[in-house]
Parts: sequence; C-alpha cells; structure tokens
Amino acid sequence: MDKILLNIALVSYFISTTGYLGSLLIKRIFLAKISTWLLACAFFFHTATLFTQFNLTGQNPVTHIYGSVSFFAWVIAGAYLFFQIRTKTRILGAIVSPLTFLLVLVASQLLHGGGLLPQNLQGSLVTIHVMLSVTGEALFVLVALAGILYLLQDYQIKKRRFGALTRLLPPLKDLDRINHYGLLLGFPILTFGLLAGSTWAGEAWGSHWQWDPKLIWALLFWLCFAFVLHQRLAIGWSGHKAALLSIVFVVILLVSLAVITLSFPTIHTFR
Repeated sequence: MDKILLNIALVSYFISTTGYLGSLLIKRIFLAKISTWLLACAFFFHTATLFTQFNLTGQNPVTHIYGSVSFFAWVIAGAYLFFQIRTKTRILGAIVSPLTFLLVLVASQLLHGGGLLPQNLQGSLVTIHVMLSVTGEALFVLVALAGILYLLQDYQIKKRRFGALTRLLPPLKDLDRINHYGLLLGFPILTFGLLAGSTWAGEAWGSHWQWDPKLIWALLFWLCFAFVLHQRLAIGWSGHKAALLSIVFVVILLVSLAVITLSFPTIHTFR
C-alpha cells in the first residue's frame, strides 16, 4: 500500500513539475495555478504515504535514510503550499516542485533498502531532534529558493525589462515575505531540534557536545540562520541583501554537508 501511495505522489509531483515548467515556457500564470493544485494533491498522497509507513512499521520516518529524505521533501512542499495562503508566489513552484520530485524519486529508490539509524541513536528525543532539525533546514532551503526568484525579478526590474517574464514572476514584497517568515519559523524550530539532540546526548553519553563533523556543521547552519535573522530584525536587512545572503549560506552549507558525508566518519550515519 505504501508503495502505491508513494508512486501516486511521485507521478503527481512529476505532472506538477511539468505544468510549472510549461508555465515558464509559455509565460502564462494560469498553468502555474493548476500546477499548484496538482502539487497539493501530490503533497496529500505524500502525507498519506508517510502515515501508512508509520502504521505498517511502527517506525518514525526519520529513523531510516528513505524516510529522512522523504520527510525533507515533504516539509519543503508543505511549507511552500502554506506560504501560498498569504503570498502570490505560485511560480516559485517551478523550483520547489522539481526539487521535491527529485528528492522523492531518490527516496523511492531507497525504500526498503536498509539505511536505519543505529539502535543507540534511536529514541523519542532523537526523533524530535531529527524531525525539528530537518524541518528548520528545509525552511532555510525554501528561503533560499525564494531568494533566487527575488534576485531574478529584481534584476528584471532594474534593467527595466517589463515583459512577460517580469509579469509572471512573483512580486518582490511577497518573495521577501517568504524570506522573513521562513526565518522566523525555521530558526526556533531548528533551535529546539538542536536542543533536543543536545539533551539526548547528555543523557546517553554524559556530554551535551561531541566533536562530530555533522554536529559542527549543524552548529554552523544554526549560526548562519541566526546571523541572517539578526540582520533582518536588528539591522533592517531585507530584499536583495537578505535573499543573496540566504542563497550563499545554503549553497555553502549543502556543499560542506556533502563533503562531510563523503569524506569524514560521523556518528550521524545510517547503516
């Protein structure tokens, strides 16, 4: 049953992606509106997949590598749809939908392929730690994706290119709003996630901190998050600066995560 639901979600994400890209190609927003509804359908089936797998296995999704990748994609799609309630950023789905589709496709290849967290890294606090941390990180990625469109739209306006593409892209204020609210939501979620992990480490190992490469990476992610949020709230950064900084930090952090995962031993490893 979970495979059927996953395949339906995957196909829905693919159709949604095709619609969004088609909207960019013909430069018509109506196709993006339809694709947003298709993305919502995909999100619904994706949610059903996660619940079904939990009911069948009794395991939280983040205890194995398939579930962690799938949950990360689910958060990005859900957050994007949530922001649609308050912003006119449907064309942002042209980035969100392909990314989500690719992540779910990768996750589908890992389904039932092992990759469980070691037994000593499982427990309620670990689950809370991973789920909150992944949610915060996914929101930061969404902020960066909105930043890409912000820079593109800002460039079009500064060059006085008021053609079909400029009309298709979201208003700058709505893209900046995603940056603002994404940071406001994501930072405390990530903070509580890291605190849950630290609390568990103190109980399990007698120390709240380990000099593990991924722990150092997580701390750097949090510091970057904190810096951008501080600059917005205390200094008044917004618009171009906030968008550019978010993109740069996310790119650097994702590249560094890939290097750490491939090159260094870490306790945060799926078997």
